[in-house]
Amino acid sequence: MSERILKALMQLFAILAKTDDDATIANGRLIVLAFLKSQLNTELVEEYLKVYDDFVEQHHKISDATKSKKRTSVNSVKVLRICSQINEELIQRQKLIVLIRLIEFINANGEVGEQELEFVQTVAQSFNVEDTEYKALIDFVNFKIDSVERNSKVLIIDGTVNTDPDHLHLRQEGLRGTIRVICVESIGMYIIKYFGNAELYLNGQTINNDKVHIFTQGSSVRGSKIKPLYYSDVVSKFLTSGSQAKIIFEAKDVEFRFKSGKLGVRGLRLNEESGSLIGIMGGSGAGKSTVLNILNGNEVPSAGTVTINGIDIHREKHKIQGVIGHVSQDDLLIEELTVYQNLFYNAKLCFANKTDAEIKVMVLDLLTDIGLQDTIDLKVGSPLEKTISGGQRKRLNIALELIREPAVLFVDEPTSGLSSRDSENIMDLLKELSLKGKLVYVVIHQPSSDIFKMFDKLLILDLGGYPIYFGNPVESVIYFKTLINHVNANESECITCGNVNPEQIFNIIETKVLDEYGNETLNRRVAPKEWNEFFKERLMPSLRIEDSNVEIPESTFKKPSKWQQFKVFITRDVLSKLTNQQYLIINFLETPVLAFILAFLVKFYNTDISNKVGYKYFENENL
Repeated sequence: MSERILKALMQLFAILAKTDDDATIANGRLIVLAFLKSQLNTELVEEYLKVYDDFVEQHHKISDATKSKKRTSVNSVKVLRICSQINEELIQRQKLIVLIRLIEFINANGEVGEQELEFVQTVAQSFNVEDTEYKALIDFVNFKIDSVERNSKVLIIDGTVNTDPDHLHLRQEGLRGTIRVICVESIGMYIIKYFGNAELYLNGQTINNDKVHIFTQGSSVRGSKIKPLYYSDVVSKFLTSGSQAKIIFEAKDVEFRFKSGKLGVRGLRLNEESGSLIGIMGGSGAGKSTVLNILNGNEVPSAGTVTINGIDIHREKHKIQGVIGHVSQDDLLIEELTVYQNLFYNAKLCFANKTDAEIKVMVLDLLTDIGLQDTIDLKVGSPLEKTISGGQRKRLNIALELIREPAVLFVDEPTSGLSSRDSENIMDLLKELSLKGKLVYVVIHQPSSDIFKMFDKLLILDLGGYPIYFGNPVESVIYFKTLINHVNANESECITCGNVNPEQIFNIIETKVLDEYGNETLNRRVAPKEWNEFFKERLMPSLRIEDSNVEIPESTFKKPSKWQQFKVFITRDVLSKLTNQQYLIINFLETPVLAFILAFLVKFYNTDISNKVGYKYFENENL
């Protein structure tokens, strides 16, 4: 956020400040202070708080010297000018946070004047906030616990059992008081408000009673007498759909032995439901890829079972055909084909029961959903001679599996070799899939703090395939710090910036024994087997294996006949061999059959008569 915008915001707060009441001034200043703390470091907070104080004093002098009506008109012009500056620099999410703080600000003394409300409404309109969302925010900020209103779009979290199925409710055993959560649907932002007298903490910061707090991805609410309340717990309540088939994925005491006789995975136990993004982490040789291949059915475990809704994925594969998808680390794209053609012919091999017109709609919709609509007609190219970027290649590889709409998706190192921005875009896509009800497993290596917080659960493996942690990612930092009696064991994030350092976990896990000279030896302080024993004792009892005899979701996947597959392979192969000059001639041909014949001439006799065959001819179901 630039200096110009911050000063504009301070002026906006100052315009709305009531300067005739000391208590109101103090409350308003606290709101401004909270806003600045969420955006800046300590030194800058003090600097811009002084800017705010100067604006308030300046505005107070002008107010005394100006008539009320004229002052209102002048202030309205100022508000519009400031909002115009903000619109040019802040994203919608940041503007919503500003709006929420302004609503809080005018409510600082419990009474909202008509003039103040009019100013804030002007800000909302300038920020392009819909009237329904603006009203919902006003109601949420103004809500008091003694009110009886229960909004069907507000999640109620308390320690009671839900007696009203028409309202969103989450039971948090031991919670004294009530937490209310609202979702700003246009940007997917969640806001919480606590009513009670217990000491609760949001990401290590005290939750003020009856105050609004932003509940961001990776956040958690903690208290001495309650289990942690995680971001994924809240989001799942808003996104739960009764129409979606539920997936229960279980791994029961799985072991895997290589041909050499060496154990690669030892006693793995998982129990997860649809709607989650699960990360798999570990050092080199810890067995991450082996675990992924066992869970997706490519490798058969030596002991134990892996089930989806009670069906063994290794012994009853025919019952779950199309339910599991796997995106390998290797590139599966055909370099000579366009983005559209890669996805279209892949879909042709998955849906024998769909016409080409139906497949075309599916392909175009998916390419739009994953942000590749502008690259439809570009050739994929090789990794060395790139036509599309590395991030776009990864998205297209993921799309090859998504087109089948699998309920469970496994992705092997999707961020490998990508820039930080591309990595976040890929993980945003996978997170969005999980929020839509899919179960997504991702092997990840050296994630950033933001990516680390995206995961709902984290599985950590140690050398030899020992599982040593399974639970909330941010909680893992506290777990390992506690085991080694770290001084600040309760701090999972940086108290200044809120970032998590995942490398800290592996620094603890792989800590070496020091010799008498203070030099590191080759021996680890805690062996993998010891970490595994801690895991069995402290975490494994909570991984309950529940009844999973739930109906398998219906899959649209249907493999075409061998003859249909042959036609698709030949057509796709022909397309990859044609030149750009050849495309124009075949595209002008009236009949797809003639285009097909000429394409064969090009392939087998090198007849220079056409370009690549336009996909519109091979979308014809009569071909």
